[in-house]
Amino acid sequence: MLLQKVIDKVIGSKNERSLKKLTPRIAGINELEPTMRALSDDQLRAKTAEMQARAKGGEDLDDLLPEAFAALRAGAERILNMRHYDCQLLGGMVLHEGRIAEMKTGEGKTLVATLPAYLNALSGKGVHVVTTNDYLARRDAEWMGALYRFMGLSVGTVQHDLDSTARREAYGADITYGTNNEFGFDYLRDNMKYSTGDFVQRGWNYALVDEVDSILIDEARTPLIISAPAEEATDKYYQADALVQKLRKEIDYRVNEEANSVTLSEEGIEKVEKLLGLGNIYDPKNIEMLHCVEQALRANALYKRDTDYVIQEGEVVIVDEHTGRLMPGRRWGDGQHQAVEAKEKVKIQRESQTYATVTFQNYFRMYEKLAGMTGTAETEETEFTQIYGLDVVVVPTNKELTRLEHADVIYRTAPEKWRAIVDEIAEVYGAGRPCLVGTTSIEKSEMLSARLKRKGIPHVVLNAKNHAREAEIVAQAGRSGMVTVATNMAGRGTDILLGGSAEFHAGPLLQAVGLSRYEGLGAEYLRLVMRDDLDGARKLAADVEGLDEELLAKIVKLRDRCQAEHDQVVGAGGLHVLGTERHEARRIDNQLRGRAGRQGDPGSSRFFLSLEDDLMRIFASEKMSELMKRLGMEEDVPIESPLVTRAIGNAQNKVEQNNYGIRKHLLQYDDVMNEQRKEIYALRNEILDAEGAQSYVEEVTKMLSAAVAGDAVPDAVGADRWDLEGLRDRSRYLFGLSPSDDELGVGDLTAGDIRDRYAGLVDQQLAAKAERLGPEAFKEHCRILTLRVLDGQWKDHLTGLDALKQGINLRSYAQKDPKMEYKRESYGLFMEMKERIEEETARLVFLVEPVSPEERAEEERRARERVKRIEQQAAAAASPAGPRRVAAADRVGRNDPCSCGSGKKYKRCCGKGR
Repeated sequence: MLLQKVIDKVIGSKNERSLKKLTPRIAGINELEPTMRALSDDQLRAKTAEMQARAKGGEDLDDLLPEAFAALRAGAERILNMRHYDCQLLGGMVLHEGRIAEMKTGEGKTLVATLPAYLNALSGKGVHVVTTNDYLARRDAEWMGALYRFMGLSVGTVQHDLDSTARREAYGADITYGTNNEFGFDYLRDNMKYSTGDFVQRGWNYALVDEVDSILIDEARTPLIISAPAEEATDKYYQADALVQKLRKEIDYRVNEEANSVTLSEEGIEKVEKLLGLGNIYDPKNIEMLHCVEQALRANALYKRDTDYVIQEGEVVIVDEHTGRLMPGRRWGDGQHQAVEAKEKVKIQRESQTYATVTFQNYFRMYEKLAGMTGTAETEETEFTQIYGLDVVVVPTNKELTRLEHADVIYRTAPEKWRAIVDEIAEVYGAGRPCLVGTTSIEKSEMLSARLKRKGIPHVVLNAKNHAREAEIVAQAGRSGMVTVATNMAGRGTDILLGGSAEFHAGPLLQAVGLSRYEGLGAEYLRLVMRDDLDGARKLAADVEGLDEELLAKIVKLRDRCQAEHDQVVGAGGLHVLGTERHEARRIDNQLRGRAGRQGDPGSSRFFLSLEDDLMRIFASEKMSELMKRLGMEEDVPIESPLVTRAIGNAQNKVEQNNYGIRKHLLQYDDVMNEQRKEIYALRNEILDAEGAQSYVEEVTKMLSAAVAGDAVPDAVGADRWDLEGLRDRSRYLFGLSPSDDELGVGDLTAGDIRDRYAGLVDQQLAAKAERLGPEAFKEHCRILTLRVLDGQWKDHLTGLDALKQGINLRSYAQKDPKMEYKRESYGLFMEMKERIEEETARLVFLVEPVSPEERAEEERRARERVKRIEQQAAAAASPAGPRRVAAADRVGRNDPCSCGSGKKYKRCCGKGR
């Protein structure tokens, strides 16, 4: 540590060196400013087209940076009445380099983001600007979208209620705004679709994440999951089990214990069709029933009670074949567990099945370039670097920070602390200063609200129950004497302006006459009024109905009132931030503090603590309590000690390190699945093309036919030990083919020649089917069946991985590394799944006869409806506050608050019309 301080003193810290390297480029941008200002609107817009052509011609974006930044700065002055400060140019360069820019609250991060977004959009590959909620995505797309459109770029916004067509259009824009949830869920949904033409996303070029610590750290604890109740009807397993009891071993079916397989004979197939009253068990509409019958056969012939499983409390519990230990919570996949439950006459568990899942860590690491911005990232730099490869650069403020940060005040008990908090709020309110009070829960915010009401102090509460009014509440929070109680100010995305925001309050007035305060005529009119160019505003509004003198007078009155209040609040000392307890993470406290003292404004902050607070009670040591007693704690008398504050900081640091360890641990497990997911999705994308599907089927057929013949007719044994009956069983099961000895050349040919002849017979069988169906119909036949198998097996594999993960930590008792065990076993499960995909694909392609074009169209329609239903469930369950496990819609009561966060009842929101 001492050595590092010496190095920093001599050559500067890492942050100082980064800024020193970037600073000279500012001079180049400033030199171009007069030239850009002199251009007409059309000439400035033409600059975008010129730079787009140069970028597509191979010119590096780094070389275009000075010109692009200067052009956009000129555009922002004209359209937004904002000029990028030099420190904002620095922030833009940091973001363009794929790093995290830490910029204090009020430094204009929304405007900073336009610089790298514009520059990277010139490549034509698309830019994703990621926000924490739908409101901010919509607001920023409208507000900054006016600038992008003026410069000749297209802008899209992804919102939770958009259909696929609108989403595809939004992703096709040069710059797309949306939430982390929407981007992640769209990635998962695309990989459930049956045609590339239905995809909405077009790639992962550059992502710029706002409030990056909230999205990539806090929300990254919970993966995005699309799931729904398992679709299989459980009664079919009981029906299948009753049926197989009537089948005779070695006559209706054959068991191969070595290969762990059971095969229906020709007689068995006829008997099953007769018992079920079906014409053809291999007809597409009967595939589900066929699957249940086959699993019931396996359950009865291969799975033995008290060997492979036991019955405990009415449930089938698997026995580990290697250790003999019970594995509660584990389930066999592919319907096998349900078949065993039916055999044992216990209740069949109908589970929610995961269709697709991804963590935010692995989703955002797909981007070629990732960057982020926030007011608080430095404390989490280790995690950003190790997990995302992102380093943090602290960008200096435009004006010197003048906020007073008072030492923490510590009380002995919680009631003493709350009394002191109310007293301080009353004092600040009496001085005419605005006060922002941060609490850690809805319960505590409402408890404080009740205390303030009894004291007669007017206030507003901002929490999850009324977050729909968030923008309005925050816009008022800087007014004289305003008291705002908020549960969490992280990622609110709206500055608290001292005196209030005149532009915000003028918005509804303009909206009433059909104009927007963010763009077009409404934005220009508002800018002129705010600059006190009333003649210019009147001239602009001359031919516009509704923009009359009465409206102008109202907006001027709003402006003057806000300016007068601003001066009054500044004179009184600015915004006071009051924290009611410390958060586990220091940066959450820093985010709250950062709401005061924006752009050189005065302000202050103070945290109130008690020995009964969760952080103090759980993490602070007994030594701290002893220390505070020695310092002389009395009732209602606080202690202010830098020593105690430092001890609390150390406790927070320990918690942060522990939480980071937990997230890193979970990510190590997910990384295993991520490699499997990438392989499956790559295969799926290949199969979505009919040519690719046919190639896959042909490749799998060759591999399986070689394996079947190689097992039955190996070189290493004599002809008397060839398993020709086993070859016919496997061949009938996989390819619907039962070659005779003459067809195989038994007695005349060597083992190698027999294997070659068998492979030729299988190829002929496949070619005959392709010829009978016709080239295009056969390709579509391969595509639809392969996708069906792949999706079903992947879904079951995810369920198996979930079950594996739940019990893997118990391996540590056997002195085994759970992560290595998980990696080894999950790989085994994955390889088994791939084998099942290959076998099941071959079987269906050979044995299933395709339906008519009309029936196929109906089947695809049902598949799309199924995906759409799952999408709707995902949208309903994924609230703007963060990712959630997607559940069936009927789990929400019709009179319950809607889970999308609108504040409406479910029946009047996402459940409308259901």
